[in-house]
Amino acid sequence: MYEEYLDNGMDTLQNRYLMFELDKEMFGLKICFVKEIVAMQPINPIPETPDFIRGVINLRGKIIPVIDMRLKFGKTPITYTDRTCIVVIEAEQLSVGLIVDRVVEVQTIDDEQIAPPPGMFTEVSHAYLSGIGKMEDRVALLLNCEKLFSENELEEARVSLYAGLKNFETTEEIKN
Repeated sequence: MYEEYLDNGMDTLQNRYLMFELDKEMFGLKICFVKEIVAMQPINPIPETPDFIRGVINLRGKIIPVIDMRLKFGKTPITYTDRTCIVVIEAEQLSVGLIVDRVVEVQTIDDEQIAPPPGMFTEVSHAYLSGIGKMEDRVALLLNCEKLFSENELEEARVSLYAGLKNFETTEEIKN
């Protein structure tokens, strides 16, 4: 059935974005990159990583590096609330958890509602942006998951993942 939708150009994920907030600013991620949304949980810090890499979580036996998007974008850190959650995405063959202030909704944004990134009006680097989504009463910065992290940041996340796996294996050995 799904193949029939794809063959007819009716992909139900096309133009769909997961909308979330950081510091009252709206952001969107293409829904096809989003694997799941989970509540905040204990994060195991990894030494000697950038501040925005908060550590790793054990999500049903899979170790996931976790990035605080507020810190990644140079915003003021806040105390996490019951609305704060982790959006797990698959980017560059790596599952990564993104800590966001709150998830708002899944929104359809058609191509004609998307403007190119502005020249200098945002704190977020243009490499991260795929465009500006124009909705009825607001705009959203649409993030490009494939360019969300630099090569160095991806390497740091992989190092965190490796360190988290080593820690997880040690913990499992101690339990047994």
